[in-house]
Amino acid sequence: MDLTLWQYQFRIIMLGDSTVGKSSMLKRYTEDKFLECINETVGVDFYVHFLEVEPGMMVKLQFWDTAGQERFRSVTRSYYRNSVGGLLVFDVGNRASFEHVRDWYAEVCEHVMPHAMIFVLVGHKSDRELAGERAVSKDEAEKLAAQLGTTYVEASAKTGQNIQMCFEVVARRIYQGLQSGEVRLREGWDGIKSSVLQAQQLQSIQDSEQTKEKKRCC
Repeated sequence: MDLTLWQYQFRIIMLGDSTVGKSSMLKRYTEDKFLECINETVGVDFYVHFLEVEPGMMVKLQFWDTAGQERFRSVTRSYYRNSVGGLLVFDVGNRASFEHVRDWYAEVCEHVMPHAMIFVLVGHKSDRELAGERAVSKDEAEKLAAQLGTTYVEASAKTGQNIQMCFEVVARRIYQGLQSGEVRLREGWDGIKSSVLQAQQLQSIQDSEQTKEKKRCC
């Protein structure tokens, strides 16, 4: 792993019911591709993307795409604690997926407390509105986002609308939280990694080994 490519790594988890389009969003963002048929996520899939959050500050975004089915929840729960960000995704044409957002939010908060996680609420498949298939109004979604203390974005992997915005909003919010102290680097936690810190630790190990070698030589 070349630590010179990025200064920080953020782990972000995709949350929401099955079929809301989490994998399609990631495919569009990381590869700029949209597939009409995409294999259902089994357990957890991984995606990586690099983003310059400000001039000269490169962040490695590691996404965990979780399965929404109940039978995989015991697997996906184990990934909550090592995430610093979460996209709460629902399908604007599927009211049940919107009503389950609070459940996803509560479940994640239960596992990460007392530490903070940065969320963004995403109303996916916004293209369904043109077909008259909208089941959740924008006002309802914005009200929920306000109650959860987060930002709301409507997006479509099919058309590409606001997909980049979804991921960049959460990444920049995490970076801002890191600067303000809202989120912190913690020992033994993989939600945020610092390449500078890792380089310092590596140098410390090398210095220690060299010191031991000199003592043996003496």
